[in-house]
Amino acid sequence: MKKKTLSILLKNIIFLKQKSLLKIFGKIILKPNLWYFNRHSTAGAFAIGLLVAFIPFPSQMIVSAGLAILCSVNLPLAVALVWITNPITMPFLFYFAYKVGAFIMNIPSKTFYFEFSWEFILNQINIIVPPLLLGCMICGIFSAFTSYLIITACWRYSVIRNWNKRKLR
Repeated sequence: MKKKTLSILLKNIIFLKQKSLLKIFGKIILKPNLWYFNRHSTAGAFAIGLLVAFIPFPSQMIVSAGLAILCSVNLPLAVALVWITNPITMPFLFYFAYKVGAFIMNIPSKTFYFEFSWEFILNQINIIVPPLLLGCMICGIFSAFTSYLIITACWRYSVIRNWNKRKLR
């Protein structure tokens, strides 16, 4: 990212910090790694974003932002990657996670139907939730680990390719 763009962005962040809810973060929100795109902050943001995307509970963006600040990785990228589990893709991803959890727990997966009643929900919690949580944990850790490795490898390949181009010139 160009320095001019970053200075404008940081001025806007300082303004937001003074005027909005970002006051609670204090000076931590101004750490450069939270806003720069480098190998560590980008790969870490992918890992955190994809790990948190598989949490089947609300407030994924808040958890992702907190982990990004804690680990000092790119904040906007980590929060944006949580939206891989949007309302359109969420049923497919969580059904896949349920299938993975059911396979690991050696539970035969059941055909799913839904009724709008408390009895149905309370009866299904004991059947669906344990394999879903296990599958979400496995899928989240796997996607975080592989995304970190892929982003790091692609970044390294890009740097090596640019160095080789520079040598040829």
